[in-house]
Amino acid sequence: MDTLIRRARNPLLLLALLSTTAAAPDPERARWEMQAARVTIIRDDWGIPHIRGKSDADAVFGMIYAQAEDDFGRIEANYLTALGRTAEVQGEGALWADLRQRLFVDPEQLKRDYARSPAWLRALMDAWADGLNYYMATHAQVKPKVLTRFEPWMALSFTEGSIGGDIERISLSDLKTFYGNPTPPTPEEQGSVPREPSGSNGIAIAPRLTADGRALLLINPHTSFYFRSEAQVTSEQGLDVYGASTWGQFFVYQGFNAHTGWMHTSSTVDNVDAFAERIVRAGQGWAYRYGSETRPVQARVVTLRFRKPDGSLAERRFATWRTHHGPIVAAKDGRWIAAALMWRPVPALEQSFLRTKTTDLAGYLKVAERKANSSNDTLFADAKGEIAFLMPQFMPCATTGSITPGRSTAAIPPPIGRGCTHSPACRAC
Repeated sequence: MDTLIRRARNPLLLLALLSTTAAAPDPERARWEMQAARVTIIRDDWGIPHIRGKSDADAVFGMIYAQAEDDFGRIEANYLTALGRTAEVQGEGALWADLRQRLFVDPEQLKRDYARSPAWLRALMDAWADGLNYYMATHAQVKPKVLTRFEPWMALSFTEGSIGGDIERISLSDLKTFYGNPTPPTPEEQGSVPREPSGSNGIAIAPRLTADGRALLLINPHTSFYFRSEAQVTSEQGLDVYGASTWGQFFVYQGFNAHTGWMHTSSTVDNVDAFAERIVRAGQGWAYRYGSETRPVQARVVTLRFRKPDGSLAERRFATWRTHHGPIVAAKDGRWIAAALMWRPVPALEQSFLRTKTTDLAGYLKVAERKANSSNDTLFADAKGEIAFLMPQFMPCATTGSITPGRSTAAIPPPIGRGCTHSPACRAC
């Protein structure tokens, strides 16, 4: 009998989860059960899980297990997207979205990143993978479409919980055309079809404007009803957070703890740079001009699998190219276009988890110094009465005139009285 305990909606009924399969090797199964013994999951009358673990890693184990109970299918779907493996379910038509993802997400690099991660973060990733694998081992009726086993490094492929990451700004039709399957741009890409207004609302109210003299924070994410899971997650290491997590992630994306609350809203600030490279032939390959230099264009073969109509799997290989700016994603006016994103998976995952344990604005800003979450604004309030509005972590400097294709032409001035406040690696500076 497993010892991970959950309480049904009837608060008087305690059920022990029964081991129903023997799929996992005995030593691994024993390790999972030892961790499960340190976790409690109690569901309230609305079905919301309240997870408690002895350590943060134990809490992560229980948190992802509870998510899998609620919707394992969404967890798997999100990681198929993040890992560039959706075509293994949806077929050849999904290869281009997978290719776009794999231009940035290299599983071998993520494995190396995992190995170099801080010990505390590796412990969380280990617990995340163990919680999902334990769930599958104890639920024989669950049939994964592709991911029959989760590895800890996979958590690094999906570190930011917004609806669509920066990568979705890269045109799939341009990508198809460049890598060998010409296709016209979609009406949405051409701008002939107006986009439906989207975004989220958050309101932070200072203590002097409230009846009881305390700061208030409204969290109003605009997502589909089942887009995120809701949970309270606590541990004896000080974790005590409540809020919404995007399916498959082990941190609360927006919510609150006993001292602070944070809300993310969508931003149209340009977080994606496009560089028009001047390409020349160099032997059997290509090179590009960078200032007075000529540098080789790097080549990498990406192999993707896809589901055929008869249900079997096939492979397709893509010879991809990149410069020091980023992977080549299009060709425009005789130039190859390289795309640069903020892709720093280890500090991004650190930042997403650590901010859930902050106790005031100063602590939140200290965590944010990792400068690894790019796509959203943040509204913040804490128990001290501090409120804040934080812009995304990469902001273009003020500029005028024509600039590289794909970059915003709006001039955004720096804060009054100050120059650029970005990190030394600021691409705009």
